[in-house]
Amino acid sequence: MRKNWPSWTGYATALWSLGYGVLGLYWTLGGAGYPFAPVPDDRATASILEGTPVHVVAPVMAAIGLGGVALALVMARRTPRGWVLQTVAAVLAVVLALVIPDYTLIAMVALAPALLVFAFTGVPGAQGGVGDILYWHRVNLIVLFVGGLLWAATALAYHRRSRGLCVSCGRGDAEPAWTSPPAALRWGRWAVAVAVVANLPYEFTRIAWYFGWPVGISGEFHQMMADTPGMLEMGLGLAVMGLAGGVLTHGLVHRWGEVYPRWIWLRAGRRVPPYLAIIPASVVAVVLIPAGLMNARLPLDGDNWAINAPGVLWTVWGAALGVATYAYYLRRRTACSRCGRGVRSRTGVPAGRSSGPRAGSRRAGSPARAPHRSRTR
Repeated sequence: MRKNWPSWTGYATALWSLGYGVLGLYWTLGGAGYPFAPVPDDRATASILEGTPVHVVAPVMAAIGLGGVALALVMARRTPRGWVLQTVAAVLAVVLALVIPDYTLIAMVALAPALLVFAFTGVPGAQGGVGDILYWHRVNLIVLFVGGLLWAATALAYHRRSRGLCVSCGRGDAEPAWTSPPAALRWGRWAVAVAVVANLPYEFTRIAWYFGWPVGISGEFHQMMADTPGMLEMGLGLAVMGLAGGVLTHGLVHRWGEVYPRWIWLRAGRRVPPYLAIIPASVVAVVLIPAGLMNARLPLDGDNWAINAPGVLWTVWGAALGVATYAYYLRRRTACSRCGRGVRSRTGVPAGRSSGPRAGSRRAGSPARAPHRSRTR
């Protein structure tokens, strides 16, 4: 299924667009459940659309959703031409996945174990079950985020087809020098360094607050946090998780990220499956960016600047982590099961072979040649 994602992602995007377009039409006609309507503060989100009028936003949702059905189907079925369609799809991906959401996605990732405890046990306070945490305003942001990922995949598949690349792995007849494993290791190290440094202000302030030093906040606000059970502890926990994530990020450019080290004695010396690192790192990278953009929209001045200012750097953290993850992918990827590119000959030169129509274009490659065998021994 992984190698065939370009063949179905356009149809999945069309289906998602149809569903959300129908919802937009329903809200336009006065239906209940408009997800950005004003609600009590404990049920509101920090989305950029929170509190917007239904008579303005709902028709736009309907138009984009229903129009997106046609766009996604055309991109999935027609021969790619030009850059207009893929640009529209990329803009939709950015808006839906990165601009509209808030911190909900990173909260779901970082606090998933705690959220389950809160929902089903009532610890540390009374909870109304899962619905008291994943209410509709938040669920809607997750739905929009999924739609953004689908549009991104659709745009990527279309772009690869338009360039005559393999739609599955993105390789062409000639690979750019910057995608080689040595080059990817070099710029991947810089990306790891940026990713680790970007979160240090957040980690430093939260640890300082826990130990009684109100860095970037007023004494009154620090006292309020100290008087609220679990608040300083939660900040400390998030800081420790950030530090642990920084350590794991180094694995994207070090050998222990490819081969299990000796201290993991059950797996010592065995190869680390690439997607064991790629999938979680990619998820964290993508969900950090909307949280960082949300912090950029919040107040950053006054005595309490450190509440939101360090979180703005999550945008940098997420982007750098995404780049580092891509570098790791380039170094760890093997021969493509769809087009066959990536196989290395005995001389170390990549030996590509044509994937024909399966690569998404007749220009995707040249006919494979049988390996040369010497007559001498």
